[in-house]
Amino acid sequence: MEPFITHTGRAVPLRRTNVDTDQIIPAVYLKRVSREGFGEGLFAAWREDPKFVLNQSRYDGATILVAGTDFGIGSSREHAVWALVDYGFRVVIAPRFGDIFRTNATKAGLLPVQLPEATVARMQDAAEADRSFTIDLKAREVRVEGGLIASFEIDDYTRWRLMEGLDDIGLTLRHETAIAAFEQARPAWLPATL
Repeated sequence: MEPFITHTGRAVPLRRTNVDTDQIIPAVYLKRVSREGFGEGLFAAWREDPKFVLNQSRYDGATILVAGTDFGIGSSREHAVWALVDYGFRVVIAPRFGDIFRTNATKAGLLPVQLPEATVARMQDAAEADRSFTIDLKAREVRVEGGLIASFEIDDYTRWRLMEGLDDIGLTLRHETAIAAFEQARPAWLPATL
């Protein structure tokens, strides 16, 4: 997982509320066995509409999604996060997230930033005006070109994991030497994994 300290990029305003994980990535796209390739199914039903925001070339290459209230609700599929990351998003800003989505996001390196609804609406306006966004995880703030600055909350442990670029496997591998020593000292007659 790539460490996240600060990120500067363009934002996409997704002016929709109650976006569930089935809308983020429909079930028909869940047949892959790796995390790659899910971006092509991101918001698949909505992308059939030529006027949908992700179909507008002005948002090509945007890395920040500014969404409405209750983003990522519904089923617990982590594929929704994988689709957003595979598409190129590093941050999702919204007034409220589904709890499981928020956890899945932070474990996959996608930063969910929760801000008040009025602030998010101003950020959606700024995204439409093509303003640059900087998300500073160290300072716990979002800075938007033109002077809009908003602080956000994130627990210290999750912040540390994101800044170090550590997913669950990365956390385990930090103890690789101790794990190897333990395995060397285990009696040979005990079950082992290969």
